[in-house]
This record gives sequence, C-alpha cells and structure tokens, in this order.
Amino acid sequence: MATLENEITTLFLDYSCRRLETMTGSLGVCLSRLTDAQIWERHGEHENAVGNLVLHLCGNMRQWVISGVGGTVDVRERDAEFSADGGMGAEELMGRFALTVAEARRVIAEVPTQRLVERINPQGRDVSVLDAIYQVVGHVDQHVGQIVVLTKQMTKTDLDLTIPRKPRKRS
Repeated sequence: MATLENEITTLFLDYSCRRLETMTGSLGVCLSRLTDAQIWERHGEHENAVGNLVLHLCGNMRQWVISGVGGTVDVRERDAEFSADGGMGAEELMGRFALTVAEARRVIAEVPTQRLVERINPQGRDVSVLDAIYQVVGHVDQHVGQIVVLTKQMTKTDLDLTIPRKPRKRS
C-alpha cells in the first residue's frame, strides 16, 4: 500500500507543479500582449486590474505554499495587492510571478507523502497540506483564466494558448 500512496503523491505533486508552470506560460503570453496601461486598467472600483491579479496570485502562493507548507515567515500584505495602481510593467510583474512559482514548485516537489495530511493554518484556516496545494493551483488557474479573458477582450484577438488555429474567415 505504501507504494501506491507514494505513486499517488508523486502524481499529485508533479501535476500541481506542471499546472503552475503551464499557467506561468499562459500569463507570460498575456502580459507580453498588453501595454502597461492595459495591465493596470480598471473599469470601476469593483474590478481588479491584471496587475492586481498577478500581485494577488504571488501573495497567495507565498502565504499558502511557501509559508504555509514550506514554513517560511508569512510576509503577505494582501491589501497592497489590490490597492496597487501601477508602477510595475509586464516584465517586472512576470519576473515576480515566475520567481514565486519557481519557489512554490520547489516547496511542492519536496513534500513527502506523510505531510499531505498534516494540518497547517494559512490565513487562519485549518487545512491539510494537500488542501493548501490544491487551493493554490486552483486559485492560479482561476485568476490566470480571468487574465486570459481580459487580454482577449483588450487585444481583440485569440491568444492561441492551447491549439494554434488557422485564421478565421470574416464575413
């Protein structure tokens, strides 16, 4: 049974790391297509700009995985993620995101099977290490998906993130 548990752990951790890497690539495509003005564009106080979402994802990964799972000090300033309104361009945001993902992937890749059921408390929530990893991967997927949609809307183009397509005929 221990072998099966180890195989399941390996599959879960490897997939989590690969998914974060895939989302890093998708985010890179989006940020490369947006101007700095578009990255920080909001259509009202109820919306977050692409830049805010990137900062938010970095803070979330740091709090839940790097700190929560990895045991480093939690230095997150969540309110600052949403109040930022510029000052960083695509290259700086992408660099910050890529470094955060790399650090999170290192933490995730080193989790032994027995730790997956260990209880931790990111954001004051009582969750297992497995829960924390799953939350972060899903959270990154969700917000990068939003960034993809925003990028398509702002650039009025398909991003060809999954399957390159032939140009569509316009009628």
